[in-house]
Amino acid sequence: MRQEAAAVLEPLRQRVLAPERLAAGDGATCELPAAFESVREARRFTRTTLQHWDLSALRESMELVASELVTNALRYGVPVGSPGRPVRLSIVRWTSRVVCAVRDPSPVGPVPKDPDFVAETGRGLHLVESFSEGWGWFPLTGAGKVVWALFLAAERR
Repeated sequence: MRQEAAAVLEPLRQRVLAPERLAAGDGATCELPAAFESVREARRFTRTTLQHWDLSALRESMELVASELVTNALRYGVPVGSPGRPVRLSIVRWTSRVVCAVRDPSPVGPVPKDPDFVAETGRGLHLVESFSEGWGWFPLTGAGKVVWALFLAAERR
């Protein structure tokens, strides 16, 4: 994890992804059903949010990362087809940063796999690390976790 990403972890937990921050216009959230079609919706939601904020330069990287985080949440965090157990994708603008965060009901944290160049799966977290400034996760009180990735954006005017 890059040093700047590590330095923002505590404020991220306590303030950036708080519901009141999301409601204040600095963020956007969507709930996605436990279905693999939700990955396409995550990409669309990310694209639309970044266009609305005039941050299209982050589009390709954040769409890829959002789709990887949602895929992992669906694959490992919630059984596909489980009613009432959606994942939540949040995108938050915070000073010169944008955070992409995915919440799922599993308390088990993500673990990058050793790269296998012939395998069809197992590279998602390596892509997240490559396309973002840093990533991490934290458990939620009660149940679940949030996996997040940090991006640098232009300063607000």
